[in-house]
Amino acid sequence: MSVKFTILGSGSAGNCAYLETAEARILVDAGFSPRQIRQRLATLGRTPENLTAILITHEHSDHIAGLTGIAQKLNIPIYCNRATKEAFEFQLEKKFNCNLFDTGASFEIADTRVDTFAIPHDAQDPVGYLIRTAAGNFGFATDLGHVTKLVLERIRIANVLVLESNHDVKMLQDCPRRSWALKQRILGRHGHISNVTAAETVAQIMSADLRHLYLAHLSRECNKPELAHHVMAEQLHHIGAKHVAMQIAAQEVPCATLEL
Repeated sequence: MSVKFTILGSGSAGNCAYLETAEARILVDAGFSPRQIRQRLATLGRTPENLTAILITHEHSDHIAGLTGIAQKLNIPIYCNRATKEAFEFQLEKKFNCNLFDTGASFEIADTRVDTFAIPHDAQDPVGYLIRTAAGNFGFATDLGHVTKLVLERIRIANVLVLESNHDVKMLQDCPRRSWALKQRILGRHGHISNVTAAETVAQIMSADLRHLYLAHLSRECNKPELAHHVMAEQLHHIGAKHVAMQIAAQEVPCATLEL
């Protein structure tokens, strides 16, 4: 059986991705309402009841909003580290049964192997993931204020990479709806990376093995899909990476399903 991958939605209003292998059906984050997660899975002919696991990157609401109505109600296993568990239990005012890991550890879920790594973001203990499958490696690095050597090392072997491309710096600086404090937070080393930083990151890790690139967590107010696409496309052209297929992950609708 092939491996199927769909970003159900990505942005400041919610983040959730779906990965299906022969033996596993995994959500990476559950940042939409239970109803939205159900509806978006339904477009793939899937239901939350058949999920194998939910991996959580960190406790911000746009990554955990559906946990109570999906994971707890349906008894879907949650995988996260202890600090993240304590943080979202406090926010949601509920207790959850979780499979805990230490950041940096690896573990198996059915026929996949999941590597975890620390990312710099303003959460308790945020992580990125590299999910190894028979068809290829899927890397997730979103919600990070800067790209560390560790992040580069971990995502370098991804065949499919979901990478944050949050904002255009000038648009953010000029945005009248953002306070100075919020702008400083986003631009800080534990905030979010820009289109330019995302492009520079891809240039640093580029190899023949990277085949599919998703630009994720775009800001509605401080970015435009066509702008993020242009900046990355220029970089891919500059480094001669014609073999990489790029998509922009949308907030409102799922991406087209990738099948490997």
